[in-house]
Amino acid sequence: MKDKILYNNQIKAKNVIVIDENGQQLGIFSLQEAINIAKEKGLDLVQVTDKVNPPVCKITDYGKYLYIQKKKKKASKKSGGELKNVRVGFNTSQHDIEIKVNQIKKFFEKNHKVKIEMILKGREMTLKNEAIEKIKKILSLLEEKVEYKVERDIKLEPRGFTVIISKK
Repeated sequence: MKDKILYNNQIKAKNVIVIDENGQQLGIFSLQEAINIAKEKGLDLVQVTDKVNPPVCKITDYGKYLYIQKKKKKASKKSGGELKNVRVGFNTSQHDIEIKVNQIKKFFEKNHKVKIEMILKGREMTLKNEAIEKIKKILSLLEEKVEYKVERDIKLEPRGFTVIISKK
């Protein structure tokens, strides 16, 4: 969606598909006819999308429409969350892993996605199967505490393995 939302005489199209304030499609009108219908109701003609020909316009209050769009954008940002990193070494102790699992749980409470990184150094790179098993063990420990879904499966990267998870 563009930053600027066109309304009334700012709309460039000659003909538009009109949707009334209740969401019912009224049909295709010339731009001037559509603006007149909106004015009769004391509302504005707001362009919803220009991706189709003719563009779709809705009869609504421009200020209210902007407010609703702003709220939708804010809500979508909120639900997306930030990507947080949790690094785990190959030889990380059981207690430290439990602390990391609790940290992941806290990230989920704040609606963040989590990238778990298993860092492999030196000869640990030859123990790839064991590293994958350790990541699976962390995920099973996490499953006991909170439900999650895997956004991206376990993936080999130059410094080890990563997996991205988010709250269900």
